[in-house]
Amino acid sequence: MGLSLPKLAPGADKKKLEELGPIIDEIYEEKVKDAKKFSEFYHAVCEIVEQLNEKLGNTQIKLPETKAIEKEYRKRRGDDDTNKKPLAKAEFQEIMQNLVKTSGFTGIGAKEAILCIFGVPLAALLIKQRVMPEVVRDEFFIPGVTSATVFTLAALNKI
Repeated sequence: MGLSLPKLAPGADKKKLEELGPIIDEIYEEKVKDAKKFSEFYHAVCEIVEQLNEKLGNTQIKLPETKAIEKEYRKRRGDDDTNKKPLAKAEFQEIMQNLVKTSGFTGIGAKEAILCIFGVPLAALLIKQRVMPEVVRDEFFIPGVTSATVFTLAALNKI
């Protein structure tokens, strides 16, 4: 499991990777290990994606379409859910890698950070021009507000 985590979270530091491994292993042990039906497997995949997104913060893994999940599952299990052994850990790891590769990531957190970095100073400048246009020069005001915004985002672990 540990070797596939850098592919799941590109650019993540080792601490994040260490946090993600136990989540996948825990849900595998709780849900997937004994899952014999597609519905149980699907529920486990949804739970893993949800918990990974909580831990990853800005980088969000998209939940793959149900058809894509079922296709990957059926490729290894066949069409019939009866009298089948549960998925092995290696099979589950391979399925998760394929699903994450095909579904990809959303950059909502990154878009939010960029919007804040550019939007907050612009809004502050517009307000300043209306309320007190000559109090502080724009050459000092804009970099100051931008720096304060970046500092706040860094303090909130958004960037």
